[in-house]
Amino acid sequence: MSSPDPQVRAARNPEDPTPPEAGTGLDAESTGEAPPSVVPLRDGSSSAAPRGPVVAVTGAATGVGAQLTERLAASEEIKQVVAIDERRGECARAQWHILDVRDPAIAEKLRGVDVVVHLALDLDLETDAAARTAYNVRGTQTVLTAAAAAGVHRVVLCTSAMVYGALADNELPLSEDAELRATAEATGVGDLLEIERLARRAPRAHPGLNVTVVRPAILVGGTDTALTRYFESPRLLVVAGSRPAWQFCHIDDLCSALEYAVVEKVEGDLAVGCDGWLEQEEVEELSGIRRMELPSTVALGAAARLHRIGLTPSPAGDLAYTMYPWVVSVSRLHDAGWRPQWTNEEVLAELLEEVAGRRTVAGRRLGRKDATAAGAAGATVALLGTAALVRRARKARRRL
Repeated sequence: MSSPDPQVRAARNPEDPTPPEAGTGLDAESTGEAPPSVVPLRDGSSSAAPRGPVVAVTGAATGVGAQLTERLAASEEIKQVVAIDERRGECARAQWHILDVRDPAIAEKLRGVDVVVHLALDLDLETDAAARTAYNVRGTQTVLTAAAAAGVHRVVLCTSAMVYGALADNELPLSEDAELRATAEATGVGDLLEIERLARRAPRAHPGLNVTVVRPAILVGGTDTALTRYFESPRLLVVAGSRPAWQFCHIDDLCSALEYAVVEKVEGDLAVGCDGWLEQEEVEELSGIRRMELPSTVALGAAARLHRIGLTPSPAGDLAYTMYPWVVSVSRLHDAGWRPQWTNEEVLAELLEEVAGRRTVAGRRLGRKDATAAGAAGATVALLGTAALVRRARKARRRL
């Protein structure tokens, strides 16, 4: 769902989020892709496309978008996949259009499409917050408007279960219809809440357009978020008096749930994740990473200060999602016959394998020299990184 390619992110000018002129860049005609009515076969011949919807995927070159594009292109239930991104991806069976999703020209690319899955979101921790919001919100607005203008039947949006909020009085698990009580204090959550608002408004503004929102739990599988970085720390921060509950969602399961929404096997907004959850003690036992427990005033205060002076990418609001439960029920998908292929224990094991060798303190990923210094400084410094980071900042200021 994010845009991990640094070159793509760098090409977006934070001071001028205006999209490129319509028609610029490569498109299906200039890349020689087959039209939606023809499917290329491995031997180079072609055959009539199977019955089923024509599906457009935005953000199709990387991450969830790339995996979903491959999955849909291989499905006998899908007639054709139209892939949209700022650069071409690797799926040869998709029809590619190269453009920014904020470009109104996207409406022409959606002609003949039945379903749009909008995955062109930038939730990267290192992206400028204002530029990220301009891309995410304006992109979603443009896609919804363009889909309606092109006669698209359904748009599937992907946000996060974080929109429910991490609160001490949350039920375990939360139903899909639970109130969205998150605030905009955590990374990207403000953007996701605005996307949820656009989703609610779209059917009223565009009669005949159906909008489905899919909300995954902590996403794992080549992702980089404040929550996955939590497991890169030498100690797991536990805020005194909190009761975290951990629920994961593997990218494979998210893609299969998105496919259910595309072919209309399930209706309504959907939460996606592994069945059940893990308590903090189980996470520590499975990971082998010991905890460090701190008073909330110390943990939240340090996180806020470090973020305010620009030493860490994660605001203090991210800590709430490691303090209180936000586990979701997946009953709608279960009722439709969907089952997750991964358990929480299996996803945690994969996450730990992915982050092996990385070191993060207070949400900031350290270089090798920083990691060595942090490890020698003691548990508190290793966890919060305050001393090492402040010393580095002071040295940088003295060099100016």
